[in-house]
Amino acid sequence: MPRSGYYADDEMIPLSGIQHFMFCERQWALIHLECQWQENFLTAEGALLHERVDDPSVRKSGPFGIVTLRGLRVASRRLGLFGVADAVELHPVATGKRSVAELVASREFTIMPVEYKRGHRKISDCDRYQVVAQAMALEEMYGAEISRAAVFYWEERKREYVEVDAELRDRVTDVSRRMHEAYRSGRTPAAKRTGSCRACSMEDMCMPGRIKADVTDYLKTLFDEEIA
Repeated sequence: MPRSGYYADDEMIPLSGIQHFMFCERQWALIHLECQWQENFLTAEGALLHERVDDPSVRKSGPFGIVTLRGLRVASRRLGLFGVADAVELHPVATGKRSVAELVASREFTIMPVEYKRGHRKISDCDRYQVVAQAMALEEMYGAEISRAAVFYWEERKREYVEVDAELRDRVTDVSRRMHEAYRSGRTPAAKRTGSCRACSMEDMCMPGRIKADVTDYLKTLFDEEIA
């Protein structure tokens, strides 16, 4: 965390990296430090699904006067993160039909970010951390208090509601700090094969079964293969 408590413009990093970082710090480094990316069926399908919900021109009014904003840009100077919230719901405190402008101007609503994921609920908290980070950014931007967020899973066609409590806030802050430390180091962690590698779109690029922690060992292995 910077001494001032806030990150500068050139220190901001993508909020979406939380999921990559928690899944695999090496995957995060390949994407966010080395600017590498490789699609597979799952990531391509996820990108297509997000196109349906990330259109910032869409302003949808639903039942009970709930207004949904799509593709809203968010940023937190305290966390040093920026990104795009798939959807942000405005839940009116008072009843009655009002326009989006009137609702926002009145400030008589609660805010709930909703993140969309193509698959199903995970054992890890990576999706929860991502949407809580969005909630924290929205609080900072609008001076609001957000107590609840949600993750919608396309495969299940269900929402998982997340309580934005002190414990999750602390964990998100810690993950953000670790991401910034990794970003400043500029180092990509050595490859280590785990059970998650087969589900990773970066597996071929990462080559976890071949790359060694020592670059010399890797080059020696590479040359030996070419000679053979």
